[in-house]
Amino acid sequence: MKKIIVAAYSLFTLATLNGQVEQQSLPGTEEISNRRTSFNLEEIKVRWKKAALENCTGVPCIVTPPAPSFTCGTSTVADIDGNTYNTVLIGTQCWTKTNLKVTKYNDGTNIPLDASGGNFGTASETWTSQPAGARTIYRNDNTYFANYGYLYNWYAATDNRKICPDGWHIPSDSEWSTLETFLGGMTIAGGKMKTIGNILWAIQSGIVADNSSGFSGTPGGIRRADNGGYSGAEDNGWFWSDNAVDLNNAKSNRLRYDNNQLSRGNTKPKKEGHSIRCIKI
Repeated sequence: MKKIIVAAYSLFTLATLNGQVEQQSLPGTEEISNRRTSFNLEEIKVRWKKAALENCTGVPCIVTPPAPSFTCGTSTVADIDGNTYNTVLIGTQCWTKTNLKVTKYNDGTNIPLDASGGNFGTASETWTSQPAGARTIYRNDNTYFANYGYLYNWYAATDNRKICPDGWHIPSDSEWSTLETFLGGMTIAGGKMKTIGNILWAIQSGIVADNSSGFSGTPGGIRRADNGGYSGAEDNGWFWSDNAVDLNNAKSNRLRYDNNQLSRGNTKPKKEGHSIRCIKI
């Protein structure tokens, strides 16, 4: 076979130029080999240089664009449904500025919606018997939902499938304590956390809330664990901690319309519906 190839490369071709027949020799095997070697070496050099510049370990190189940088206070965060939340830096902590509105855990599993009981929640309701995570809308009224988000029981808040966006979590009682301390302590922290005026809050009885922290706390109320009824919207905002107290109770935190306190670490039934804020890990 090699002899045939060598013989083929040494043949003469006939080319017609200006009506005349010329004999023209093909390049020999050594010349072709040199050309191919030169081309391949140069190509490899170029490709490996490009790969080195792009930090790749192989050729051809596929470069993954870097993730967008996150700056707390200007960047937003999205949940699995695509809802976006503004963020705020308070001390060293990064918080979401609005209450959670997600309908699914991070693995895509639906968080059951309990719409039982009508506007009051107590007629033929199923909320008090929920065996696991669930969400509800205050008085089944979408106006409340738009302003305050869902109310979730503690089982939904702390489910292993995670309810906060990836990289975020339900704050612990200790993290709420850090927030309270940074804002000056229990008696004044709440005033620095509440939205201004009485558009979302009831008339605040001369209590001046300035929202100077940017937390933008709102009064989403609760759904009760004993009878499924709704209470407290426009007056109180309740926010879960991830800390269990015992089998049936957990820690929660309260903002009120009539004082500037952050009432932290209250013991509340796990089956109650409270608002959720998330904190960055």
